[in-house]
Amino acid sequence: MKQFLIVIALSSIIVGCHSTSIISEVDYGWSKTSVNAAIFRKNSLVSNDKFQYISFYDSIGNVVLGRRKHGKDAWRLHTTQYQGNVWDAHNVISIMVDGDGYLHVSWDHHDGPLNYARSIEPGGIELGPRLSMTNIQEDRGVTYPEFYALPDGGMYFVYRYGASGAGNMVLNRYHLDEKRWERIHNNLISGEGKRNAYWQMAVDNEGDIHLSYVWRDTWDVSTNHNLCYAKSSDGGRTWKTSTGKKLPVPITYDTSEIAMKIPQNSNLINQTSMTTDANGNPAIASYWTAEGESVTQFFIVYHDGTEWHSSQATNRKTPFSLAGGGTRRIPISRPQLLSSVEGDETFFYLIYRDAEVDDRVVISSASTGEGMQWKSKVIDELDVAQWEPSYDTELWRNKGILSLYVQKVGQGEGGERAVEMAPQMVKVFQLSSSQLKTFFR
Repeated sequence: MKQFLIVIALSSIIVGCHSTSIISEVDYGWSKTSVNAAIFRKNSLVSNDKFQYISFYDSIGNVVLGRRKHGKDAWRLHTTQYQGNVWDAHNVISIMVDGDGYLHVSWDHHDGPLNYARSIEPGGIELGPRLSMTNIQEDRGVTYPEFYALPDGGMYFVYRYGASGAGNMVLNRYHLDEKRWERIHNNLISGEGKRNAYWQMAVDNEGDIHLSYVWRDTWDVSTNHNLCYAKSSDGGRTWKTSTGKKLPVPITYDTSEIAMKIPQNSNLINQTSMTTDANGNPAIASYWTAEGESVTQFFIVYHDGTEWHSSQATNRKTPFSLAGGGTRRIPISRPQLLSSVEGDETFFYLIYRDAEVDDRVVISSASTGEGMQWKSKVIDELDVAQWEPSYDTELWRNKGILSLYVQKVGQGEGGERAVEMAPQMVKVFQLSSSQLKTFFR
């Protein structure tokens, strides 16, 4: 029997920062770890032209899917037949909707077998049985599943195969017309058994893939170093640098283009985000401690079509040390990065959480050009503890609406440790691009 719950969202109109935003309440979710609110959820929310979808783990680890019509508050929720190990914050749920309206779901991975299913019907939130994609490198070693939508209605799916410090990047492509997955690369970025790349990826409006990554030599996050870049314009089959130089596949440490040289022990974080501007130029968000400084700051590294630039987006005052293994309890979240064209200018929007403002959500913005001047606004109404941002990439791409998954979550320090926290309300915070403009003008 189908089990659905219709939730009439308790939406509130938040007036702050000289603008108006909408917070929609969905249902209570697991909060003892940050598994529902880790940045590498691609995606937690996703839209097509008919519906917006959401996914999260409930208070006992069931995979819950939801759907609502655009412009409506009421969510239709369905508790699926699947569960995840919610005690480990790596084991996120990732979703994407294809061009035919089928919802694709992958969940519960930390060096284990592939978990993947899709909806029984277009527009549905009831899942069918577990499926294989390619039957290659799916029996073990899967971590960080991510979907990326394509302009033709197909998708990419990427994941790490292997352990931290010695893993490789796998790339699959979903062909909408044939409803089948194809393995593009077993080993797109190879650590050669010595290290592994932690990546972030973006697909631009032309379908080109932009990939950036840092290298980690061991399980210890302090060995993260160097921000690198690669691009593909033929569906991920061949790769090149920002200058058009062809890269051999697998891409290795020695062949990588370094967009920003950052040494080990710099508090450089992994698995952040990237975007592109209207011309398809890449921009990458991260944080690290600059040479000669003692406080970690957020930075944007972006390409203007000719060369790489960097811009410090914050002026934080509180130092911290980033070292060790497992999920860390860190005073700042990893950032999301969005871009918007406004007249003749490109604006970046950086979204993160910071303990310096009592673990509230912060949005910072600046336009490209000489001497980027960053402005920041704190969303006082959103107390999120150890949350990291994830958002509806397709709603932003197609409608210019920021739809952010928000939930107050806890996280223990290293070794996948939980904290005592009651289930917390899952919320969706929404702002249009015009409202974002008003925030900062």
